[in-house]
Amino acid sequence: MNKKILKYILLDLLRSKFIISYTLFLFFMSMSVIYIGHDSSKAAVSILNIILFVVPLVCIIFGTIHFYNSREFIEFLLTQPVARKSIFWSEYLGISGSLSAAFIIGAGVPVISAGINITGVYLLVTGTMLTFIFVSLAFLSSTINNDKVRGVGLSIILWLYLSVIFDGFVMMIFYMFRDYPLDKYIVALTSLNPVDLSRILILLQIDISALMGFTGATFQKFFGSISGKFISLMLLLLWIVIPAFISLRIFNRKNF
Repeated sequence: MNKKILKYILLDLLRSKFIISYTLFLFFMSMSVIYIGHDSSKAAVSILNIILFVVPLVCIIFGTIHFYNSREFIEFLLTQPVARKSIFWSEYLGISGSLSAAFIIGAGVPVISAGINITGVYLLVTGTMLTFIFVSLAFLSSTINNDKVRGVGLSIILWLYLSVIFDGFVMMIFYMFRDYPLDKYIVALTSLNPVDLSRILILLQIDISALMGFTGATFQKFFGSISGKFISLMLLLLWIVIPAFISLRIFNRKNF
């Protein structure tokens, strides 16, 4: 990783109109939810719903588009005596860092001001991890596809699957095999979706098991302990690392 390149990308993005708008959007949405609801638990659930829907969508679309728009800049850097992996990590951390800063300021200030203690910490941690996860997926889509339209299309499909389709798929499995004991397999299914993992981590803090659905209720049963939460965070970390390193391998072999 080249610190000068990273600093340039990070400062450039932090000054961009999109990042500023994203920060303000999260701030006003979070403040509205908190001060209209007058209930910290309900406010936390509402902010969670915003995070699970908005953060993945913004991160994967912005990350994909920015990667394609930075193509000429990347090509220029490749002509310089800079390692490819340094360019990749500078781009990745610059985008992830700016989006994370926007999220922490936009959602963190209202959450802290409302006094949402440990639940607020989990909201910020999972939201930040989701930011890094979906930027990783954005880079994966971008490095696989040379065509911008296909790359953006794949990113949208990934977001739809993880945020919308996956839960319906799990519900269908439960309905089809409702006469069989599926408790042993539910955690494995949940680990296949970082959005579900994030939802469960937060709802475990609020202790609203009725809102957690099939996957969350079983997860609470088996992983309601500290070790279970640690495993969840490690699984989220894997969701960051695996797509990022696959993207790096493709990037190292890619002809620009």
